[in-house]
Amino acid sequence: MTENHPLPRETPPSEAAPSVRGIGTADRSKERLARAALSRLMEPQDAAGLALVQAAGAVDGLRIAIGELLPGPELEQEVSSLLVDSGVSAAWAGLAAALRRWAPRIPNLAPDRDLATMQRLGGRMIIPGDPMWPAQLADLGLHEPLCLWWRGLEVEFPPLRRVVALVGSRDSTSYGASVTGDFAYGLGQRGYSVVSGGAYGIDAHAHRGALTGGTSDMPTIAVMAGGVDRYYPSGNEDLLRAVANQGSVIAEVPPGSAPTRYRFLQRNRIIAALAGVTVVVEARWRSGALNTAHHAESIGRGVATVPGSIHSANSAGCHRLLRDGGAVCVTDVGEIAELAGSSGEALAADKESDASDHDGLTLEDLILLDALPVRSTSSVEKLAVVAGLSPESVRAGLGRLGLLGLAVSVGGAWKRSGKRG
Repeated sequence: MTENHPLPRETPPSEAAPSVRGIGTADRSKERLARAALSRLMEPQDAAGLALVQAAGAVDGLRIAIGELLPGPELEQEVSSLLVDSGVSAAWAGLAAALRRWAPRIPNLAPDRDLATMQRLGGRMIIPGDPMWPAQLADLGLHEPLCLWWRGLEVEFPPLRRVVALVGSRDSTSYGASVTGDFAYGLGQRGYSVVSGGAYGIDAHAHRGALTGGTSDMPTIAVMAGGVDRYYPSGNEDLLRAVANQGSVIAEVPPGSAPTRYRFLQRNRIIAALAGVTVVVEARWRSGALNTAHHAESIGRGVATVPGSIHSANSAGCHRLLRDGGAVCVTDVGEIAELAGSSGEALAADKESDASDHDGLTLEDLILLDALPVRSTSSVEKLAVVAGLSPESVRAGLGRLGLLGLAVSVGGAWKRSGKRG
């Protein structure tokens, strides 16, 4: 509880609900267990539950939710005020109604079991304040997830300006697949992380392209609608396993949770919040990808879309975004990178230490330098595609960058050198 906050009234021992196994002393471990339990007790984006946790803290919020503490009138008023401030008070019927809604799930709460399951899977659960927690999720305000169940590399999450979301139809066309693959590969080559939803179609092509071209510590992130103990859909199991091995697979629901339609819609806000810009490659008139774009727009993120044939139903939603003015038209990786850089700090801020080395470089040389991979190498032909330059311009530029010590040739292919300004 926050300092000076009125404590909820203790329930008499005879009325107390059964304790949740694993909740002990008031420390970071207790906070983690409480959030694990709350993530099973409440559906994603349960506004009443999230407001309760914000007002009372996770530990006391859980005790109230399971009936071990009774909320006082001042706490109830604070929860109501939080909901009003977040614009979701219309559905508020008081804590008593929320408690009745959560009651059927109380017997199944065993956060220590869920955490043990993640440990067996080689994963973990992270909560706000952990080093791996994506700071950009705070922009969701009240709707920031209680926790994230995580399978993947144990590295710090990339900053907002280095993450791009690529989303779209599950029944993608060959055009959508090609565009998504090119975008994801090109973004990966430039050191961006690509986030998507792990589904068939555009999502799958986004993850594959990022895995192929990725040069960052976390080339791609898949945000699941169900528990990360099971890779869903099953047809993407091998792909999602590769994503977990080289990047991360995350969810806000605990192991064993089913990927319901509601949870698909709710996880879209996480995809939007993680990325500096959301790119809708293909989308039908009522596609779920438009829901992701709406979330991105509502929290001030960039939204972009790819134009398609006016005869293609798979591009109707993209054209709708353009017509309504909610998205910017993009046709290449450079345009996406420019949008991502304008979300938060400019990309140039990442490279301030290179300024002395980069002074005097032409625009083409700067574009080529940005296209060079850091760890792997790339051929002249691939660099020409990524940078949008002719092979002749790439060869000439590589020569200049090589003389400056900014690029190095390895077996006829090229990569960025380790030199820093």
